[in-house]
Amino acid sequence: MSRNNIPRQKSLSTPEVLNPFVHKLNLSLRDKIQIAIMSVTIAPIRLVLVLLLLLLAWPFAALAVAFRSEEDKLKPITGWRLFMNWPLVYIGRAIIVAAGFVVWPIKGNRAPPSQAPVLVAAPHSGIFDIILYFLVIPMSSPVSRNENGNIPIFGTLTKFSQPVLVKREDPNSRINTIKEIQRRAQSGGRWPQIIIFPEGTCTNRTCLIAFKQGAFYPGVPVQPVCVKYPNRLDTVTWTWEGPGAFSQLWFTLCQFYTRIEIEYLPVYTPSEAEKKDPKLFANNVREKMASCLGVPVTDHTYDDCRLMNDAEKMKLPMNAGIVEFEKLHSKLGVSYEEVQGCLKRFRDIKGSKEKEKVAQITYDEFSQYLYLPKSDALLEVFKLFDRDGSGTIDFREYVIGLSLVAAPANNDDTILLAFQLFDDDNKGYITESDLTHILKGAFLISDEDIDNIFKELNTSHSGKITLDEFKNYAKKKPEYARVFMTYQELKEQNCFTGKEKELFSKGQTDFKQWHGQVDESDKKLQ
Repeated sequence: MSRNNIPRQKSLSTPEVLNPFVHKLNLSLRDKIQIAIMSVTIAPIRLVLVLLLLLLAWPFAALAVAFRSEEDKLKPITGWRLFMNWPLVYIGRAIIVAAGFVVWPIKGNRAPPSQAPVLVAAPHSGIFDIILYFLVIPMSSPVSRNENGNIPIFGTLTKFSQPVLVKREDPNSRINTIKEIQRRAQSGGRWPQIIIFPEGTCTNRTCLIAFKQGAFYPGVPVQPVCVKYPNRLDTVTWTWEGPGAFSQLWFTLCQFYTRIEIEYLPVYTPSEAEKKDPKLFANNVREKMASCLGVPVTDHTYDDCRLMNDAEKMKLPMNAGIVEFEKLHSKLGVSYEEVQGCLKRFRDIKGSKEKEKVAQITYDEFSQYLYLPKSDALLEVFKLFDRDGSGTIDFREYVIGLSLVAAPANNDDTILLAFQLFDDDNKGYITESDLTHILKGAFLISDEDIDNIFKELNTSHSGKITLDEFKNYAKKKPEYARVFMTYQELKEQNCFTGKEKELFSKGQTDFKQWHGQVDESDKKLQ
């Protein structure tokens, strides 16, 4: 039987960086000895100095934000309150030195707020990126969660930085944030610059993931800021999988010094096309920054992190959830909820309740999940999912396969055609005998597996499969959709006669239409 190939487009090929959300800290014997010695000598002193300096900064910030009316909070800080930037910025720089950081070199020139109201910094890799706030006077304003203003000491310092507050409980928060950025951008430089990390989450700096569009919706000039940590041992990276925040902090305090490089790129003024298309604006800025950093770009997003957490809860390796969500969303139109549902189905195929070490579906597992014996037909279906020909299906391949191979066939016409194929005398339902007649004859399925399929189909336990039950099962296991195509191929080889042949003659147009849908879906990948 010849295989109907689904073209493998480059735009859905495996990303150059498989997982930007993992960081492994490989400590040599020398590193372990250094950390052990520094942990009882230098690191505690550094930590105490940092805490004392934070306490010293708090009164200045508290005084600057005290006794401000709600109306005053909508205006930039001026006068003696603005003067408090000087002691706070210098205390911030003292904290940087006390923690062992060396900020060198600083390349390029930072544009004034009147020329670039927004700074976009990347890559975002951990808590130490806050160093960017203390490089100039006045301090830059972050985009911050509203709750951060209630954290002792840090909350007061956050309020002084005049942040753009995001209220998660407010459904209009994103719109209000964009309006606030626009309002400040049109102030003629009276407000401090807003600094945004557009990746929206921390990565291991091996690439630039998809930029969130919030910083680009206002359509105002932005200045890209590239951040590098060129150190022998990377103790600053804090990702979803790897050393925790405290480990990151302590290991960094145990280094002789930690270097950070900052480079300000020229101000990027959006074109008219970019003002109308924030995604285009964001992607073009990202390309400029990636070129400066010498790293590739990928379409991973924060949603990949959420899927990593979902995978861990399902006893799958965290990296199973990495799919480059933004690319699949834009190319295939899948939502986060749909991909999350695919992950649950992927877990079902794996079957085991134990913690999985490898998140890949084998041919055996695929066969067992569908209750289908190994055959040329099933192997062809498996290979359609196995895009890289590795002999296994990872989660990303599974999502793409469902979208391009299975989903186009799961329409009412083809499902009705399949239902009629089993319901050979138009009773309006399918009996176990009807199911056995087709499946056993075409695929040599055992009586036990046919019984399992029938039980899963017949959710009402009435002994009769209705059309609604049949449709629900097709949604639950869309992999069977490709079996419809196999039926057509068998018919063309004269494997079916009588009723089946008549139905295939009526349904040939439907199957050709399905092929067209697959072709159109795959064109999106170009």
